[in-house]
Amino acid sequence: MKKRAFSLDKIYFYLADGCNLRCRHCWIAPRHLAKGDPSLSLSLNLFRYIIEQAKPLGLTSVKLTGGEPLLHPQIDEILEEIRVLGLRLIVETNGTLCTEHLARRMAACRNPFVSVSLDGVDAETHEWMRGVEGSFDRAVEGVRNLIRSGLKPQIIMTLMRRNIDQIEDIISLAESLGCHSVKFNALQPISRGEAMHGKNETLDIGELVKTGAWVENCLVPSAKIRIYYSHPLAFRPLGRMFGEYGSCGTCGILGILGVLADGSYALCGIGESVEELVFGRAAEDALEDIWENTPLLKMLREGLPDRLEGVCGECLMKNYCLGSCVAYNYYITTNFFAPFWYCKEARQRGLFPESRLRPKSEKKEDEAVYTTVP
Repeated sequence: MKKRAFSLDKIYFYLADGCNLRCRHCWIAPRHLAKGDPSLSLSLNLFRYIIEQAKPLGLTSVKLTGGEPLLHPQIDEILEEIRVLGLRLIVETNGTLCTEHLARRMAACRNPFVSVSLDGVDAETHEWMRGVEGSFDRAVEGVRNLIRSGLKPQIIMTLMRRNIDQIEDIISLAESLGCHSVKFNALQPISRGEAMHGKNETLDIGELVKTGAWVENCLVPSAKIRIYYSHPLAFRPLGRMFGEYGSCGTCGILGILGVLADGSYALCGIGESVEELVFGRAAEDALEDIWENTPLLKMLREGLPDRLEGVCGECLMKNYCLGSCVAYNYYITTNFFAPFWYCKEARQRGLFPESRLRPKSEKKEDEAVYTTVP
């Protein structure tokens, strides 16, 4: 394998264009599929063809997401293909379709990691968010199937006003089930989440920062399992900035590629909402050419982190964080290098930790260099 400046470490496969739930916060906003409804799904042959081309580019792992990835009509064969090829498996699922059989299939893959979304400790809360009756019990049963197969899944809870008082309870539930960890996500004001943001159903930046500090400093030390709070690196205690904890909330944008259900290559799932972030089709374009020569990818490689603007450009963590989510930055501003909304709003409110910003003397020295170089 020839040495490459940027390896294609991971592919995010958005296997199906639909979902069996109606989640009111979803940033991809797939169409709802009732039982028996047909969906657009990435073909098994095309999946194999993409993997075949990706391995020489450095591929070591794949993430199956969606929509709901377990809706794919050939999910069994896809999981077997991943197992045979020895790729690391990552799955993001709502858990409702996770049978004992599929759980065993996932457990047979190399170093598998499965996360299940659970937005409350009771059906009323979870199903208000997920929009389908019975989804809470089916998701919990899916978690139990994963645990019976030998896996220790992660529970992901998206925070909002409706469930903010259930943080400790969801940790207790995950501990009792035998999960590996709980991850708390801020609800992004993107796609369907924009409507929730407009209705004041989401947490404001002050509440998010305060909750993050409480989770990091009070709940993490006392929990029996790992706890992650998905805020940017600059807001974390020093001991949780790097290693396993430091990877939470950083997407590794320079080493990933998205594949949508129709076989299009995209920056990530944002391609479902932003047409210009789709840049090729797997059935027609050579993956090596897409990976090496797409102008958008080359711009990000050349621009990150030095072109980051605002508070992100001043942050001491920018080499690791890389702007947190440049896809979201583009969705809001059409500028990949704009400051991440969380950090920008925190800075405006005086909540961004000043100790994580470059000293003013360093910024003045840089400004002097920029003004003297022709």
